[in-house]
Amino acid sequence: MAYIIYLSGEIHSDWREQIKQGIVDKQLDIEVLTPITNHESSDNVGANILGAEDNVFWKDHKAAKINTLRNIHNINRSNLVIIRFGDKYKQWNAAFEAGLATAKGISIITLHSPGLIHPLKEIDAVALAVTETPQQIIEILSYILQN
Repeated sequence: MAYIIYLSGEIHSDWREQIKQGIVDKQLDIEVLTPITNHESSDNVGANILGAEDNVFWKDHKAAKINTLRNIHNINRSNLVIIRFGDKYKQWNAAFEAGLATAKGISIITLHSPGLIHPLKEIDAVALAVTETPQQIIEILSYILQN
């Protein structure tokens, strides 16, 4: 049975692809789940399915609820949630997903630069590992899955 991980957070770099490639390179039996990382698709899902809105609040509200429904489903399927916090954008959804996973007893690992240690101290306090590179994530995954 495959170990299942959910990759949450920042979508403006290739960290997910690096982790996926590392999983392939090390031949780890891991299924990877992710949120929708295409901004346009994610931002417009509510309007595309439930109808257009004149008010941007309601457009975003519809999209956020559908995306959250999908992400909660994927977190619930996961053995581990890895959360990347980037330096440029605020990943409020990732902070929510960290809290959700932790409340459900699903372990988390955070991935961020040293410059975010202070603002993420509460999230890092519940993470079982705090990392700075995708390679560190791969090494942790390899270690926990070794026989």
